[in-house]
This record gives sequence, structure tokens and C-alpha cells, in this order.
Amino acid sequence: MTPKTRLLTPGPTLLPETVRLTLAMDMVHHRKPGFTALLGEIQAGLRWLFGTAQPVVAMGCSGTGAMTAAVGNLFAPGEQVLVVEGGKFGERWTEIAGAHGLDTVILSVPWGQAVTVEHVQKALAQHPGVKGILVQASETSTGVLHPVRELAAFTRERDLMLVVDGISAVGISPCPMDAWGIDCLLTGSQKGLMLPPGLAFVALSARAWERVERVNPRHYYFNLRGERDKITGSSQTLFTPPINLLMGLHTCLELFRETTLEGVFRHQWALTQMARTGARALGLELLAKDHFTWGLTSILLPAGVDGARLLQAAAERYGVVMAGGQGQLKGRMVRLGHMGHVDFGDVLAGLAALAGALALTGGHSGSRDHLEQAMAAYEQALEDGPPAWAMDDHNPTQE
Repeated sequence: MTPKTRLLTPGPTLLPETVRLTLAMDMVHHRKPGFTALLGEIQAGLRWLFGTAQPVVAMGCSGTGAMTAAVGNLFAPGEQVLVVEGGKFGERWTEIAGAHGLDTVILSVPWGQAVTVEHVQKALAQHPGVKGILVQASETSTGVLHPVRELAAFTRERDLMLVVDGISAVGISPCPMDAWGIDCLLTGSQKGLMLPPGLAFVALSARAWERVERVNPRHYYFNLRGERDKITGSSQTLFTPPINLLMGLHTCLELFRETTLEGVFRHQWALTQMARTGARALGLELLAKDHFTWGLTSILLPAGVDGARLLQAAAERYGVVMAGGQGQLKGRMVRLGHMGHVDFGDVLAGLAALAGALALTGGHSGSRDHLEQAMAAYEQALEDGPPAWAMDDHNPTQE
């Protein structure tokens, strides 16, 4: 019998059944009262999810589109920005900024490590003309969680925009925009939000909107000011949106409300502890030793084990689809995703597939209780909840 397929990648992720049913509903018209009323409810839900009083702009594109919109609306050609490069997606910030004619200062961080405020201060001392900092909350290529809260505490007292790629963080780990002082927070639909790819979201602080007014948007489609005016003026989108994805988003936001953000974060934290414990019990090394993201575990492979063959074996024999390393880590790492609509049973299956595929591709582990250790870690983390420092300044019951 063919095994059930489990998608344990860092996006796209598994979809809840209620969301799949919503996506299958008949088409409606995006300018008619029924749908505009739905958009009003979605907007309220997005502000709650992002933790902001400002509008959250939804666009029909990938997360990279949201990154492009942020750069193009917040900075004028020739302005200088500091990019934190600690992985493949930090490099994407550099490429987008360069395509928009920005003067890019690169702050390189070893893959697997997080940037620090001290790193940023040193870079700014050498480049005092920097107008913004572009950084990932969760660097998906490495599994590192950058200290966005500390960076925001530093930038909000200065004439610096903090632009945060939260594509693998929003709806997975705390990043309350207004409470922390983030100027721009963006995400995509296919990760923590439990939707297919195709929707992206950008939220700006009040002072970021002031900068948008000064820069004057140059994009016809990625026009954040125009989208904001449509949202606040008539509860509509500037262009024809992906209607079924927005309807699915409405269902997802209802699921978030039912669970509460505190419940979502507790669940994601427990799954993270489960995956990390299971990988270590197998005798495998984790790339991100600390400052690790909650929705993804990056696991280094022993010398001589081909990552591509291991992933193929896991998918074909066990039905578990995971992701490999990128860039310099291609073929040397497995990225086990556990974000969105994933439960402890899925992660147990992922760890079992990892152990089995490891043995099939020349690796070895003497562990006989890695699943038991992983399950015990999950239950303990679920009971204890995330560390207090991670939940400070986040009001999960905020309306």
C-alpha cells in the first residue's frame, strides 16, 4: 500500500480540511457587497494576527512579491540600506534591493547563527547614511530566528526603518508588530497561515506610511498606498484578488481565533522541541544551536550521506516529504518543517522516516528510543509553554 503523503517542508504546508472545503466553494464577485463585507472581517483578523492598528495589505503574489513591494515603496533609488545576510533569503533581500537601485550594505552572518544588535551598531558606525535594515525573522534556509524584538528596540528610537520578512514567522512564533516597534512586517500564505501559495501580506507602522508618502510609490501593481486607500475607503482591493484564497484566509483566521494565538504559539513551540529532541536522539547535529526558528528544524547529515538520496528515500518509502539544504548546504542537510497544520503524529512520522532513510543511504544511528524521547519533549513543552521572554509584550487575546 502506498503510504500517506505528509508534507513536512518549510512551505507549502498541510491544509486543514475546513480550508480545503472553503477553497472548493463557488466563485463570487470581488466588487459585490457580500465579498467586501468578508474583506472587512479579514482585515480585522489580519490586524489582530499581526498585532497592529494599521491596515494590512493583501496582494496576489508570493512572499517575494511582498518583499519587493516593501523595498519599492519604502526606499528611493540611491538610498542606502543594510541587509542582514545569514542565509539564502537574506541574499534575496540583497538581490531585490539591488534591482531597485538601492545602495546595499551587506552584513554577513555565518549560516546557522543569528545577527546581534552589536553587529548592526558596528555596521552603522561605518555607514551612517543607512535608511533601513532588511532582515528575516526566520531565515528558512538555516532555521535561525533573528532577534527582531531587540533590533526593533534599537531602530525605533532612530531614523531607521526595520523591514522584517516574517514569511516563516507570522502565525508561528510571536512577532507583535506594534508592541515591538517593527516598521514593516510581511508574510506569505503558504506557511503559518495554512493556505496554498499565492497571497502575501504587508503591514507598515505609522512612521513607515509617512515614508511611503515621501518616497511616492513607483509601482503600478505593488502600490501599497493605493491598496491602503482601497482597504480603508471601500473595503476592496486595488486589483482583482485571488478570491478563493481570501475566502480560505477567512476560514484560517477563524481557526486562529478559536485556538487563540497563545494556543498556536504553544503548539508550535512544542513541535519544535519535539523535532529538535528527536534529531539529537538520533545522534544528528542541529545547524541552529540557539536562536532557532519554531517552524523548522535544520538537521546536518553525517559525512558520506547524500542528502538528495535521503530525501528521495523518505518520500518514496515512507511518504514523508522534507526539504534539503540550500546554497552551500545543498546535499548536506535536511530541513524538517513543522509549521501550520502539522501535529505531533506528523512529526513522529517525519522522525521515523528520517531514521529509516538515514539507514538506507549509508548512515547509522544506535538510538532505539528517539521517538519516545521526542514525544516526551513534546508533552513537556506543551505543558510548560514557550519561554516567558518569547511571549512578553504579546497579548494573544487582543482584539
